[in-house]
Amino acid sequence: PPAFPRDGGRTVWPQLTRLGRSISAPWQSNAYPGALSRWRQRPSRGWCTDGSPLRASGSCEPAGRPRFDQEISPGGYIWWYLDALSNDRHHGLTVIVLLGSVFSPYYAWSGRRDPLNHCAVNVALYGRGPNLWTMTERRSDVVSRSSKHCAIGPSTVEWTGTELRLELCELGNPLPRRIVGRIRLIPEVITDRHFVLDSKNRHAWWPIAPRARVEVELRRPALNWSGSGYLDMNAGDEPLEDGFCRWDWSRADLGDGAAVFYDTTRRDGPNQALSLRFDRSGSVEQFQPLSRQPLPPTPIWRIKRHTRANGDEAQIQKTLEDTPFYARSLLHTKVLGEKTTAMHESLSLDRFSTHWVKGLIPFRNPRVFW
Repeated sequence: PPAFPRDGGRTVWPQLTRLGRSISAPWQSNAYPGALSRWRQRPSRGWCTDGSPLRASGSCEPAGRPRFDQEISPGGYIWWYLDALSNDRHHGLTVIVLLGSVFSPYYAWSGRRDPLNHCAVNVALYGRGPNLWTMTERRSDVVSRSSKHCAIGPSTVEWTGTELRLELCELGNPLPRRIVGRIRLIPEVITDRHFVLDSKNRHAWWPIAPRARVEVELRRPALNWSGSGYLDMNAGDEPLEDGFCRWDWSRADLGDGAAVFYDTTRRDGPNQALSLRFDRSGSVEQFQPLSRQPLPPTPIWRIKRHTRANGDEAQIQKTLEDTPFYARSLLHTKVLGEKTTAMHESLSLDRFSTHWVKGLIPFRNPRVFW
């Protein structure tokens, strides 16, 4: 793959790998100056030989489709992330299915011994009127999994072979309003490529469907809309804050596919900037990162935000989430010469690591025992 310039003239060669190969050897790492023969390896922990973030227990199908029954090591995590915007841009949502909930203070306070005892379905609805949010953490006896199905309490996610289906039954917090209904994600672009995100090979990211069609049929609140969406997966061996100081991520639909930017500031090792373009066949092109554009910090918690864009075209359209350590935003931006709308997030893991922030999280992330 092409080199990515870094400070001081060094280069980082982001790893581009394919799922569904041998699973008997250890995970390969990112390294520089980029010669494959010089890439370091670490002792095997059951990870795929080609850098797959998925366990040897059977985490992907040969065609690179998601599975939900893979092993998660103590201290580790897996999450599936979905976002969508309605065709008229009046509504939006995100859903995150978390096994080993990375932002759970309960998981941290327990010593992170049992990831499946700390699972949650996070749903955020955006639109006219107040936003709705739910993230209720549940214990392992109400979590069940198979290769194509996962249930966390009353909510389920299923891969049918052609689409992702979510059946939601969650209670909002702090507003106690229910979110009940179905979401379908039908990929328009699907890829079996993934990327190692850190220098120690403990965190990886798989943009499963960089572009998709999403259909929303909710009974409570009464919402029916369709639009464009996105699906990815993150997996890791250790707490997220052990590997990173912060990151900025964004994704945008393009006329013939999609673009995704992922900038990580690592605890050790060089930072990484992934700039990816996906066409409708699922092929991935890595291109020279666009200029890094500063964005205004969030109004309340002053989270720093940056993005990649052509020139100075990036502007905040709306801040969707403004929390002590995390921001989600909609951007008006220009990517590879196309004006588009981008979903964007900024995550400060230095801020998340503080005791006062972890003490605030239970007010929005309650834990229940049923």
